[in-house]
Parts: sequence; structure tokens; C-alpha cells
Amino acid sequence: MGLVGMILTAPFAPLRAVPWVARQVLDAAEREFYDPAVIRAELAELWARYDEGEIDEAGFDRAEDELLARLEEAEAIRGGPPD
Repeated sequence: MGLVGMILTAPFAPLRAVPWVARQVLDAAEREFYDPAVIRAELAELWARYDEGEIDEAGFDRAEDELLARLEEAEAIRGGPPD
């Protein structure tokens, strides 16, 4: 691309960064979503809410199943359970 081309496309330069930024945000969200420590903290919070009577047994079971499945998936992604 010559000098004229660079000058004419310069206003669009920030738009070229959008896909990169989107990938970075997605990667960070996935790292947090699949972080076993975060999932275990969510399980502990779920237990506390159940113990305090904020959620019923059916809601607890459903949420616990989702969190445990996510924990299994996170461990598979990371190559097994942490030591």
C-alpha cells in the first residue's frame, strides 16, 4: 500500500482493532468462566444461599448440576483436576 492509500485509509485504522479487542475480551471472559477457583466460589455461595433458605432444593440441584458440569469442563480444558 502506497502513501496515498495509507492516508486515505487512516481514518479507518481504529476499526481494524475491533476484532482484536473482541477476541481479547472473549478470551478473558472464557478464562474467568472456566476458572476452577471461581466455580468453587460460586458453589460455596450456592450452598450458603441454600442453607439460608434463599433457594429451594430444586433450584439448588439445578444450579449445582450446572456448576459441577462447568467444573468438569474446566478441568477437561485445563488437562485434569488441579492438585
